[in-house]
Amino acid sequence: MEPTAQDTTIPDAEEVYRSLADSTPQHAMSVILKLRGETCNIDCLYCFEKRKEAPGGATIGPADVARLATTFGTRPLAVELHGGEPLTAGRATIGAILDQLAAQPNVVRVSLQTNGMLLDDAWLDLFDTYCPALEIGISLDGDPQGNSWRVGYDGRPAYPKIAAALGLLGRRGKRVGVISVVTRLVLGRAAHVLDHLAGFTAIRAVNFAPCFDSTITEPTTTAARRPPASRELQQQAIADPSGPRWAVTPDEYAAFVLAAAGHWITSGLFRRLKLEPAVSTIRRLRGAGSESCHFSDRKCDHVLTLYPAGRVGSCDELPWPQAHLANLAAMTTERDVIAAQRRSPLLAAGKALTNKCRTCDYRTTCMGGCISTRHRERLAVGDDNGYCAHRMRLVDGIAALLAEPHRPQAAFCRSIQWRPRHPNTMLDVGGFLARWDGPLIAQPNARLCHSAYGNINTAGLPGVHDADDLHPNHPQWREAIEPGVWPLVDALTTEWGCVTYDSCQGHAYDGLELAPTALRVGILPRSRVESGILAARVCQVAAAICDMPRACQLAIGRSEIACKTTGAIHPALDISLLPVGEHGWPGYFTVLGEAVAVLTAALRISVPSSEPVCACHT
Repeated sequence: MEPTAQDTTIPDAEEVYRSLADSTPQHAMSVILKLRGETCNIDCLYCFEKRKEAPGGATIGPADVARLATTFGTRPLAVELHGGEPLTAGRATIGAILDQLAAQPNVVRVSLQTNGMLLDDAWLDLFDTYCPALEIGISLDGDPQGNSWRVGYDGRPAYPKIAAALGLLGRRGKRVGVISVVTRLVLGRAAHVLDHLAGFTAIRAVNFAPCFDSTITEPTTTAARRPPASRELQQQAIADPSGPRWAVTPDEYAAFVLAAAGHWITSGLFRRLKLEPAVSTIRRLRGAGSESCHFSDRKCDHVLTLYPAGRVGSCDELPWPQAHLANLAAMTTERDVIAAQRRSPLLAAGKALTNKCRTCDYRTTCMGGCISTRHRERLAVGDDNGYCAHRMRLVDGIAALLAEPHRPQAAFCRSIQWRPRHPNTMLDVGGFLARWDGPLIAQPNARLCHSAYGNINTAGLPGVHDADDLHPNHPQWREAIEPGVWPLVDALTTEWGCVTYDSCQGHAYDGLELAPTALRVGILPRSRVESGILAARVCQVAAAICDMPRACQLAIGRSEIACKTTGAIHPALDISLLPVGEHGWPGYFTVLGEAVAVLTAALRISVPSSEPVCACHT
């Protein structure tokens, strides 16, 4: 068997938050144009833009757009027309701005985020004329019930007109994305909400955005002598003792997204709909990049927002006026932008939040998440631990769905966590599985060398080194397993019928510079169905153990093995006994033998089942 090394590299914060000065000129800048500031033709009860209480009514002009575009020289710009409601700027202004953007060689993408209420054939004709490649995003919170917080100033629902706009877009052959805010009104109805959105032929992408508004206690201010009906509804919703009735917790949001992702996979909707944040999580799990700043190192420093009257800020989700950087006239070059960012206490505080990511096992998948949301949570409750926990849960759940796409309930197991190993490869996974289950045949001798610290590998040295991939039919099988981990390997292979691809009895390495290693056994499921059965069974074992020594804790990790021969990725499960912080490594190794006995006994009395139900669902 080939042992694998844990990735112990501790990155700088820049690996999850890269400053603009540290990025190459090829990295795109996201430019958000708040064409009318917070001015909007509807009055969504949870609207964060109107909480900024910035002067409204003014409009960004084409000259401002041209000036901002030239500020960045040749750096690519992804420009988004935003609001409030951008279409309230009128066709003449929008046409002139699109014309100006088309004249800028570094503008590589133009998108529009709208509530859709004003869309008609004339608007779509204008888009086709001035910007045929315009990407359109619609704001719609699912079905009519979920959309209840999106109302006009008269308090009447906006859904009918938005649905009509989506119908028009479909008839015109347009393909759009939808941002759906997850509020309490959609909780427990993820599959229904996703199916409803998928029913619109125009929708090709859905982004479920969280509404973490539990700390909002005051209604949005209004200049009107008598508050409109929408603000009265808002006041009623805020008066709820548990917080605004639209707000959800991070854990509730994670559960909704995982339920939606499970339905997205099992229903086949993944073939025609892009679902976020599921897709970005999958890409990070697979080692690929993401366009979402929540899953990228290009965060707030790579976002610039232009408001009317030449006000320039960072990401539009950051609080105003703290996010204000400078006036447009003072930003003539990218160096001016960088200087303004370095002067910003808010950006410095946001970047500092990612310091805790340095030691987080999820950092390369989560990539620090949304700085704005973490900042708000830290101000409200003193830390951002709840936010981080929900990101971990998302990663764990999506990883489970990748390993067991036929079993959507696997996403809700809280016992098994995503714990990738780097590197984690095998020369020929298919051949190894065939030899494991194949008939007894003559086998070449394995190279088994022993280190002074108990390691068994081809080099006979402490640390991580190659080891031959053996199986129970090999005559040297027992000799190849380190004695401290043999009881677990034997129980898993003989009692459970598992394929084990890796094992380590744990090593203290006293007197060496090598870090201690914990005991582990790696399981290679033969199929995704077996992966689901084993995962549920291991979860049940974890829940049943109550007498584990205090200095040890059982950890079940989900990982993947790459086959060097085929390039295929295979799901794996890793069972580890880890030290508990206050006891440290000395206390861990003192009781490790006792912990192995407890875990082995639990494995041996576990009852197999062809219907996988983990302890989290019983």
